[in-house]
Amino acid sequence: MKRAHWGSRVGFILAAAGSAIGLGNLWKFPYITGVNGGGLFVLIYLGCIFAVGVPILIAEMAIGQKSQANAIRAFEVLDKPKSPWQGIGLLGLLTAILILSFYSVVGGWILNFTVFSFTGAFDNLTTQNAGSLLEGVFSAPLTQSIYHFVFLSLTIGIVLSGVKGGLEKWNKILMPSLLIILVFLFLYSFSLKGSAKALSFLFSADASKLTASGVLEAVGHSFFTLSLGMGTMITYGSYLSKKENLIKTSLMIAFLDTSIALIAGVVIFSVVFSFGMEAQAGPGLIFATLPTLFHQIPGGTFIGILFFLLISFAAITSAVSMLEVMVAFISEKFKISRFKATSLAGFATYILGLLTVISTNIGKNSFQILGTTNFFDLFDKLTSSYFLPLGGIMISLFFGWKMSDSIKNNILKAYPKWMVQLFLVSVRFIAPIAVLIVIYNESFL
Repeated sequence: MKRAHWGSRVGFILAAAGSAIGLGNLWKFPYITGVNGGGLFVLIYLGCIFAVGVPILIAEMAIGQKSQANAIRAFEVLDKPKSPWQGIGLLGLLTAILILSFYSVVGGWILNFTVFSFTGAFDNLTTQNAGSLLEGVFSAPLTQSIYHFVFLSLTIGIVLSGVKGGLEKWNKILMPSLLIILVFLFLYSFSLKGSAKALSFLFSADASKLTASGVLEAVGHSFFTLSLGMGTMITYGSYLSKKENLIKTSLMIAFLDTSIALIAGVVIFSVVFSFGMEAQAGPGLIFATLPTLFHQIPGGTFIGILFFLLISFAAITSAVSMLEVMVAFISEKFKISRFKATSLAGFATYILGLLTVISTNIGKNSFQILGTTNFFDLFDKLTSSYFLPLGGIMISLFFGWKMSDSIKNNILKAYPKWMVQLFLVSVRFIAPIAVLIVIYNESFL
């Protein structure tokens, strides 16, 4: 099969940024920034991005770019047939399907709430019954299954059209649309009385709020936020021209990812603080708190519609990248068409996602594994605490120690020697050790 390639550098950056910018960016990063010292946490986080996130991002993209192969075969191309390092790709493939299975269900919730915003379902909500809509969704497995199907079908439709006609084309539509909506909401947020408090919450430096656990959170988020450890960036990198400058590209992706997260934080917390509410973390902020507040602000119905469209676009661009990891492997491994590969991957993901659907109702407390009581929490725990960081460590070690010096020198040849040495120290030592600490922190502390 002739390998597809991105039509332009901009298309790749938008696609990679779309993969990185997901639901977690729009509520988790702003929240952990505020509770961990604001601007001081942002500075530490940026340092972690440069020391941990970007080196692993470059390593993933370089593995894909040099091998021009899927996330599993890439390690055979760069090492040897049946290389044990291909276990990294297999782990990434497993991680991608597990995450997409529950991510698609959450994406279905987002689509459901987008419909609610159009139909005026938020108009009669109060802070006392804020969780009623979400509880209603949780208690209806058939409704969840339908929206799960719709969300995954949208994702499949994009991936079916290929790299240029699907991934690149739709990211060129969805990402600019996301940015336009976000900029509009950002400007609008300054008309709200809570905007000053939101800016203070996010950007004022308060050293008393920053603890050792906060620093570890900065390390962990700098890794997770860039969509690393599940083969996405290897797959996307394999569609790159071998002349592409990976360092500049990775810095642009990291910049977009962080900027959008902070801008979204200003929007969300301007609304929250305008009504004197606490900035609670988690899905409750999106699904319970904000819907009760939108109809209380000028133009709130329109703002609510835009907000949930924004969240929907972010969810879809991330889901597309996870499905592409599976499709690239299946189509190349079994030499079948993209249509067949996408259909198989989509069907398997949908069936697996039904376990998440029942996790909010009939299967809510069905077992005790790793401190979890249902499939949703189990899949989340396995991927976020073990599979993703382990994949990141192995990618760093493979790139830093196993890949030939000639490949690394070719990637880094345009940069000063001191910068190259600093990067190699990061990818060989700093990033693996930092991510190992994250695994320990997530699992045992």
